Amino acid sequence: MADVNPEPIATFCGDCNCGCPQLFLDPEAPEDRRVRITDDFGQQVQMSEEQFADLVSQAKAGALDRLTAASA
Repeated sequence: MADVNPEPIATFCGDCNCGCPQLFLDPEAPEDRRVRITDDFGQQVQMSEEQFADLVSQAKAGALDRLTAASA
């Protein structure tokens, strides 16, 4: 299998074929833009791996829990 760049890491939703939000890692991008999150509207956010690690850490600590409380 050929290398895919950027490498898809996760798809959020995935229950349809509408271009669900995705998380990518692009090791060839500049260090401050290696992590890419795309949405289903064609927009994207790019950040460093360190910034993404901070986002994950904060999410694990509960910083984003209020955003998902409505769907629970």
